[in-house]
Amino acid sequence: MELRHLRYFVAVAEELNFGRASARLGIAQPPLSRQIQRLEAELGFSLFDRSKRRIELTSAGAVFLGHARGVLENVELGVREARRTSAGERGRVAVGYPSSLAYTGLVGLLRAFRLEFPDVELTVRELSMTGQIEAIKSGQLDVGFIRGPLSDKSIAVECVRREPLVIALPADHPLAGHARLKLEKLASEPFVFFSRPRAPAFFDLLVALCQKAGFSPRILQEAPQVDILSLVAAGFGISILPASVREIRRADVVFRPFAGAPSTELLLAWRTGDTSPSRQAFVNLVRRVGVRLETEEP
Repeated sequence: MELRHLRYFVAVAEELNFGRASARLGIAQPPLSRQIQRLEAELGFSLFDRSKRRIELTSAGAVFLGHARGVLENVELGVREARRTSAGERGRVAVGYPSSLAYTGLVGLLRAFRLEFPDVELTVRELSMTGQIEAIKSGQLDVGFIRGPLSDKSIAVECVRREPLVIALPADHPLAGHARLKLEKLASEPFVFFSRPRAPAFFDLLVALCQKAGFSPRILQEAPQVDILSLVAAGFGISILPASVREIRRADVVFRPFAGAPSTELLLAWRTGDTSPSRQAFVNLVRRVGVRLETEEP
């Protein structure tokens, strides 16, 4: 038994006329009659009573009609749902992000995705760069936002935002009055950094910047990126951070550019070879919408 046999049967049962049913199906009447006879032979009972001038459903045919309609409706529903899943309109996406991104572009991006793909289950997890990479590799995350650089063949990455680094100082710091700073002027200052295991490559980049300026940073306190600002405000030390942290508005912290500051990359990362349609839909939306700061124009 094939689906076409069920479609043929339902058409004849609803029309109760082989001529009208054949016209509706777009096939000739003799082949249609033969297909119905073969279906009856396979089932072992008659679907139609042909003894009268107008064919009628047998009692068994009436029961079978309800089930045949149900099968065809379920198949049609399955095709629609599978097509939507294939297009990334259904499914799930687990997104990882660093704490600072919650204040510097993530909200608008998630809102845009939920509006465009309301039937995709979207979950988010705040994790360090190292934690995100491990979760992506294990399949716990589908995508993650990390600070570059990253060289790992099992992880595909795409740069979604470039921004310069800035120096964060307490608002009452003696150097806060300068519009621009030289990094070597900070050699004697205590620093507040995140711990190296959270983002080894980015941590090494910051340390290398200081060493290029002639000193090794004296790190007195470690903290997650968002908490760094609170520690800077409290006078524990100064820090070097991506310029987007200025979106976390605090009157007790100032941000100053410094000479030779390189741009840092925010990367979107996912498993190499991942073919999930919903994951691809998220990546495509990020490419189209971008990870915008709250103060940026669309």
